[in-house]
Amino acid sequence: MRVPLRLAGRPQRTTLDGDLEILSLAGTLSADGAHLHMAVADKTGAVIGGHLAPGSLVRTTAELLVGLLPQWQFRRELDPATGYAELQIHRHPNGHNV
Repeated sequence: MRVPLRLAGRPQRTTLDGDLEILSLAGTLSADGAHLHMAVADKTGAVIGGHLAPGSLVRTTAELLVGLLPQWQFRRELDPATGYAELQIHRHPNGHNV
């Protein structure tokens, strides 16, 4: 398995290779992109997690459950205070996504 993560407070990403198990994957998917956090454990049980970066490869399978919330719009908008595109959630004016 290959897992590129951006760890807290670090601008560059760290890539983990080897026998890893996904413990959790949580975040948001939107038309503006994804913002996912992942925690993995190695064969000794040591756990590491961070922002999931592009380029991950799963060794066998990954089971994902994606929930749709059609009455809400999820967008990433630049926040001048942080310098990052932060999640903004708005109720869809028609009650569903178009």
